[in-house]
Amino acid sequence: MSKDIASNKLNVRVVKQGDFMWVDVRRPGTAEMTYLRDQYGFHQLALDDCVSTIQIPKLDVFEDYLFLVSQFPVVNAKPQITLGSEVDIFAGADYLVTIHSGTLRPLTKLFDDCENSQELRERVLASSSGLLLYRIFDGLVGYCFSILNRIISDLNAIEKKLFETRERGVVREMALVRRDIISYRHVIRPMLDVLRELEEKEFPLLHVEPDIYFGNLVDHLRRILGELEDMKEVIESLHDTYVSVATDRNNDIIRRLTGAATLVLPFLALASIYGMNVPLPLEDKVWLSPILVSAASLLSVIMFVVLRVRSGYKSWRGLL
Repeated sequence: MSKDIASNKLNVRVVKQGDFMWVDVRRPGTAEMTYLRDQYGFHQLALDDCVSTIQIPKLDVFEDYLFLVSQFPVVNAKPQITLGSEVDIFAGADYLVTIHSGTLRPLTKLFDDCENSQELRERVLASSSGLLLYRIFDGLVGYCFSILNRIISDLNAIEKKLFETRERGVVREMALVRRDIISYRHVIRPMLDVLRELEEKEFPLLHVEPDIYFGNLVDHLRRILGELEDMKEVIESLHDTYVSVATDRNNDIIRRLTGAATLVLPFLALASIYGMNVPLPLEDKVWLSPILVSAASLLSVIMFVVLRVRSGYKSWRGLL
């Protein structure tokens, strides 16, 4: 059985199965918090955390319910960067209340499916609040892997551009991916502490074996954090490689320009000397110009041979 509660006034929806109830609040405001306080007697400080700015993930234990603040990643469209989306949860013996902005698709889809499918509702809500909490977290952690795969794909594309195409703008792409990785780690790392606390402590009202269910989620988050650490090292190595390649390319250009300037230096010297507005010896002789050009050419050839021997290059292509 499912129904809306004051749907014209409150963003509160309820799904029931037997004596168990899942209450979902999307885009909460003061009216929704007042409703929850009146219906369930939640502590005012916990309700204030639900409508305040982004909170650090935590677990608060009250006499007959648990209050969890959790953060899970979502991808911002422009620019494509991973940000945290908050989910606040009140877990009692026969109810679970989720409060969120509606941006986490696995959570909204699970609730909508339970609302529309009697079979799924019986399977998801028939056990306990602990199993429903695990089911919600399991879907959100699974969604984390799809975001992780997107970052891995971006990283592979950058590596291909760096070593194959050398496209411009790869430095900016590396900076964006690095920022994405750091932001993702910032979202996931505090959640690991919350899930580890759920795994290590006994909460009778959840009616679930914590080391089996929440321990599984802890292992998944550890794997994600390990992958993020590895990707951070890879992106930093790629950036160092790009700097090395760019430096080597610049040095090669400078070397070629220096070689070309050195070979024309004798001609520049002659042009400078005979370009002066002063009398010079033998300047009126017709045969002087061919001799000077020949001498300059000979000096250029000698300088080229010396540069080639000292630099180890065996052709003009390597030197210029």
